[in-house]
Order: sequence, then structure tokens, then C-alpha cells
Amino acid sequence: MTFRILAIAAALLLAGCGETAPPATASTRPVPLPTTGLERVIGQTAKTLTSLFGRADQDVREANGRKLQFGNGDICVLDTYLYARRSGQEPVVTWVDARRPDGGDTDRVRCVDALARK
Repeated sequence: MTFRILAIAAALLLAGCGETAPPATASTRPVPLPTTGLERVIGQTAKTLTSLFGRADQDVREANGRKLQFGNGDICVLDTYLYARRSGQEPVVTWVDARRPDGGDTDRVRCVDALARK
């Protein structure tokens, strides 16, 4: 009888080993990237970006958003994503991505600094 109880306990213990992470819940949220140093870009309009970086190399409009891309690939490429916070408002930058000319990630703040007109 004792052996049977130990066998069942061992089986139950091993059954729990297959679980590697807790299941996602509604409260699970991605950790946001820091925006410190991106104040010149986050929350800004397309007009402000143009005065900061010059004419965009790409201007892609989608149903409810816009992507302005700056940088010809010599230093870095900066993608800025603009969305209106409320209906009828002017779109502003809500997200920024940066990459090296070879496509690898690079620091967003350094890319903004490198591309900004001084």
C-alpha cells in the first residue's frame, strides 16, 4: 500500500514538470520600452519631425496610421509611427523603431541624435 501511494505521488509530481510557464492571463501586459531620450520624437507631429530630420525618405499611410522613415541607411534608419490619439486630432508619434544599415537593432536615442539637424 505504501509503495502504491509513493508511486502515485511520484506520478503526480512528474506530471507537473511539463509546465514551463504560467498561462497568460488578461492582466499579463508586455513591458514597455523606455522612452527617456526620445522626447524630441514621441508625441510630435509630422511637421515637427520634418523640421527635426528633414524630408522623410518614406511616407506610408495606412487606414488609421502613418509611418515616416528617416535616414538613408548610412548611419541608421528611424521609423516613426503616428496615430491620432482621438478622432479628429492630428496624428502624433506613438512608437519609434531604429536599425542599423544592415538591419540589426540599434539604440533609438542615438539614431535620433545622429539624424537630427543640429
